[in-house]
Amino acid sequence: MDHPSAPGATALDVDLYDQPGHLIRRAQQIAVSMFHDTLGREVTPVQYAVLRMLHECPGLDQVTLAQRVALDTSTTADIAVRLEAKGWILREVLPRRQRRLVLTPAGEALMAGLIPAVNALQHGLLDSMGPDDARELLRLLRKFVHLNNGQSRAPLRTGGETA
Repeated sequence: MDHPSAPGATALDVDLYDQPGHLIRRAQQIAVSMFHDTLGREVTPVQYAVLRMLHECPGLDQVTLAQRVALDTSTTADIAVRLEAKGWILREVLPRRQRRLVLTPAGEALMAGLIPAVNALQHGLLDSMGPDDARELLRLLRKFVHLNNGQSRAPLRTGGETA
């Protein structure tokens, strides 16, 4: 078989199980399954990312929160409504129809309870690889995400870059 980057090579020349998109989808599928096995189903991985960012940066407006967790604003709004209904966040209306989001005491307590489980999840995801391979996988994932951030329909924006 030709190398996937060889001139004239097509997707059909590469085994499905060696195609990056398939492997990334499978890795996400495994990570989500392990997230629910470890943390239960009360919080989704995306909800955890939102709660975590609000824990780290209390009072973010909804648009900035969306940028910081790489979600589109409508998805972030839907998640905020759900989290507020569960009593974990408050949405405060700001001028120009913006919304400021803060964790409630129940949200803070939830985060305190999730942290040990998230630590266990990280170990579960990476320990079988060994420390060197785990570091290399994370390095390569960070590089891949950084280099391809602009291809996302909701690129990550942490405040230091220009649009």
